[in-house]
Amino acid sequence: MGGAGVTETGGGRGRTGDRPDRHAEAAAVARAGLVREMTAGGGLTDPRWRAAFAEVPRHLFVPYYYEAGDEGGAALTTRLWRDDRNPLRRARWLAGAYADAPLATRARDGELISSSSQPSLMARMLDALRVRDGDRVLEIGAGTGYNAALLAHRLGDARVTTVDLDPEITEAARRHLAAAGFRPAVITGDGARGCPARAPYDRIIATCALPSVPSAWLGQCRPGALVLMPLATGLIVLRVRDARQAEGRFLATPAYFVPLRGSGPPRPVPTHGLPSWPLLDDSFRFLLNLAAGRLEPVEALALWEHEGRPGRERYGVTVRGERQWAWLDDAEGAYAWPL
Repeated sequence: MGGAGVTETGGGRGRTGDRPDRHAEAAAVARAGLVREMTAGGGLTDPRWRAAFAEVPRHLFVPYYYEAGDEGGAALTTRLWRDDRNPLRRARWLAGAYADAPLATRARDGELISSSSQPSLMARMLDALRVRDGDRVLEIGAGTGYNAALLAHRLGDARVTTVDLDPEITEAARRHLAAAGFRPAVITGDGARGCPARAPYDRIIATCALPSVPSAWLGQCRPGALVLMPLATGLIVLRVRDARQAEGRFLATPAYFVPLRGSGPPRPVPTHGLPSWPLLDDSFRFLLNLAAGRLEPVEALALWEHEGRPGRERYGVTVRGERQWAWLDDAEGAYAWPL
């Protein structure tokens, strides 16, 4: 299981680069607390994923992150750092690294471009990926490298590939992974194109939001593979039939991710003509996002109420050749919207 990808050369587990990790002992205590919290919340039912979260040191992947604050009504951004001279701020950094919360790790021109996802959401996604021993996994969106480390712990380095468009992100992810003792393939490239050089894959997981399913991914999958990706504030799990066909349903859980870089801005979600109350309901906002540009807001509201205010799990996506569409309840039913 997991540790197949762990080495001690060039900065092994428990080290940061070439120096010992002075936070290792406190981090182990904090990490155990996070795993207990996630388990008590109903997550980490698979003992192999529980072991991965218990053993992979998240703090090595977030040597700094940004914390939103508020002072006098003005939003501030505070940088918490591993090597801060103030011991109280270092303690705050470590506590945040092991909180069950997302962490903003990289911004450019005021735009968030990379983050470390909420651990409990990561665990739900990894569980839904249903990996098996021997599977080859492609991750789209390297982020900090933490998710790739969890996959490498479970499957071994050689079976994990992570791709990101931004060379600064891939270089940082590669450095974090090495510090934690993992060496999966970290590739700089356009995630929408996958990574054909290391195909075929049994699983593809995206940790960034996309407007539709990239056709290149299906061609790099083995028949029967699973693709899990954020779409319209949800998580779709597709079963791949062949290089041109896939179908699946959304998970019940909401999910908000940074868009895939290079995919263009998300479609605007119109709300004109709507009363305020349905906009407070997450399941209605999901439908607005999924059918943006295809359904008028008042039509979406009428459909949502008529169908009993459906949750995400009643929706799905079908890919057949050049056609892709989202649907409610039935891929061939009355409610369908092109992606």
